[in-house]
Amino acid sequence: MSIVPAPQPDGPLFAEVDMAGDASAPTVRATVVQASTIFYDTPATLDKAERLLAEAAGYGSQLVVFPEAFIGGYPRGSNFGVTIGNRTAKGKEEFRKYHASAIDVPGPEIERLAAMAGKYKVYLVMGVIERDGYTLYCTVVFFDSQGRFLGKHRKIMPTALERIIWGFGDGSTIPVFETPIGKIGAAICWENKMPLLRTAMYAKGIEIYCAPTADSRDVWQASMTHIALEGGCFVLSANQFCRRKDYPPPPEYLFSGTEDELNPDSVVCAGGSVIISPSGAILAGPNYDGEALISADLDMGEIARAKFDFDVVGHYSRPEVLSLIVRDHPAKPVTFTSASEKTEDAHKL
Repeated sequence: MSIVPAPQPDGPLFAEVDMAGDASAPTVRATVVQASTIFYDTPATLDKAERLLAEAAGYGSQLVVFPEAFIGGYPRGSNFGVTIGNRTAKGKEEFRKYHASAIDVPGPEIERLAAMAGKYKVYLVMGVIERDGYTLYCTVVFFDSQGRFLGKHRKIMPTALERIIWGFGDGSTIPVFETPIGKIGAAICWENKMPLLRTAMYAKGIEIYCAPTADSRDVWQASMTHIALEGGCFVLSANQFCRRKDYPPPPEYLFSGTEDELNPDSVVCAGGSVIISPSGAILAGPNYDGEALISADLDMGEIARAKFDFDVVGHYSRPEVLSLIVRDHPAKPVTFTSASEKTEDAHKL
């Protein structure tokens, strides 16, 4: 593995960690971005995303994966003033600001991200905070290299205190997109621990499994390696690297329970972004050293070689013993019969 030398003032923002693949086999050059949101400033974060995307494209990347909640921000350390049975006025104001930083899907920010993907000719997988009315979702959005919005995945199970600020996705947004560079999908953070969700994605034939996350612990690497081996797929995990100064200063923003122990340079999320092959080999990362572009050449022939041994939804499945039903229709809280009646009337005409 080689590391591109640290950039000079006029050069790229970050060094790129690089691992070459087998030149004799078809390859896809993929990059995971390890960088922080500019919290509460979505326009500036989009500008930063474009700079990083341009750098990755300059290294020849065909696929670029950003961390969980990169656009909109991961509200690490915040409790939004919540205790059981009570919400504070300050916490409600924090939610208002967080809601204002989120984006609509579709919306102008999605149009800009699509234009960026088309401009730099890359497939783009981006973690965002999606605003749907007054409910927020932790979402991944997908774009092709022609600048087209492919679709989205909403996190179906927020973890712990995330549940107070994010809604729950449903089975209608668990896509795997067939593209010229492979079948691409994503699961977010601890969703990756849900075996039935993983099985649904394997059944859709996922080949490039994107895992945007906020978990920088060493044990996260075990989950990523297991998924690569279990699914016979490439796993690309992107996490933010953040210091205290990447969030607004106190008292505007407080890290509950730890603020007194932090200084502006304290690391509050150490990254750990990684790329793993279907055989479980680490191709690049994990990186805990700072913001970086972490890249590898994916030898797509490795998928077939891995699945010769173990095809989880193929020759290694036992459908007469074990099976899974996925309810992949939208779960809507309100349905208006007048809309369906108008459709029926139109068909009669």
